[in-house]
Amino acid sequence: MRIIRDYQFVTPEDRGASAAIGNFDGVHIGHQSVIELARKAAPGAPLGVMTFEPHPREYFAPDAPPFRLVSAATRAHRLRKLGIERLYELPFNTALAGLEPRAFAEQVIVKGLGLRHVVVGADFCFGKGRAGTADDLRRFGEELGFGVTIAPLVTGGDGQVSSTNIRLALSEGRPRDAAAMLGHWHRIDGPVIGGEQRGRELGFPTANMSIEGLHPPKFGVYAVLVDVLEGPHAGTYHGAASIGVRPMFGENRPNIETYLFDFSGDLYGTALSVGLVDYLRPEQRFDGLEALVAQMTEDCATARTILDQL
Repeated sequence: MRIIRDYQFVTPEDRGASAAIGNFDGVHIGHQSVIELARKAAPGAPLGVMTFEPHPREYFAPDAPPFRLVSAATRAHRLRKLGIERLYELPFNTALAGLEPRAFAEQVIVKGLGLRHVVVGADFCFGKGRAGTADDLRRFGEELGFGVTIAPLVTGGDGQVSSTNIRLALSEGRPRDAAAMLGHWHRIDGPVIGGEQRGRELGFPTANMSIEGLHPPKFGVYAVLVDVLEGPHAGTYHGAASIGVRPMFGENRPNIETYLFDFSGDLYGTALSVGLVDYLRPEQRFDGLEALVAQMTEDCATARTILDQL
């Protein structure tokens, strides 16, 4: 997969794609359906995705609480696994945000990227002030010479599949509902960072990872599937993870601490992907370390039972 980050300097080999357009936060089943339509719309054309970095919501509200389900790197990784050949990760800045809808179609889609066909969701909005609609884009396509497919919104058992509803499910401690909309377990990816090694002292050594910049799932303990992505310990493991601020030890920056079952080894600096399977209990403060260890032992037993049934 080639990543193109400037629509004004595009090589001939990166033009002519059939591309899905959107933010693709989480790359959920709705996003995947849009990508499949792009795959089928123009046989022989490179399969592409046009997205934006930073997310437009981050650009317009930089001080708002973190809301992203995945980082740009994780999004790119998931799109690569779906067979995307051209990822147009355009910088969302003042110039791009200020383009009127028709100017966006003409300057970005046609002159810049030379897209052959585009696919957008029925609720797609674009251009300055989000003034352009999916129907506007179809009209521009007819005028400017590119094909447009408008994808219907995907619904699940409890309503529309959307990044917003996935965030809600995670905030309420419903990772299986989030997974049903995502088409995969919600995962937190990143390198293992140094901690205070309290888990090791308690008999539960954990791999600590930052969740900075990401929408925080409900604080508490989860049964998790862990992929060690590199190094001598690469593979998939069962485990239990705590997400939160560790109230037993004062107020701390939120993170995720994961205990891998039946594992021995050094993971510092190693890239991990932690998939949330079930929410076990809220984060809490205990009367002492003995009570904490007893609860951690119980949490791990519960997580083992859940994960052995997958």
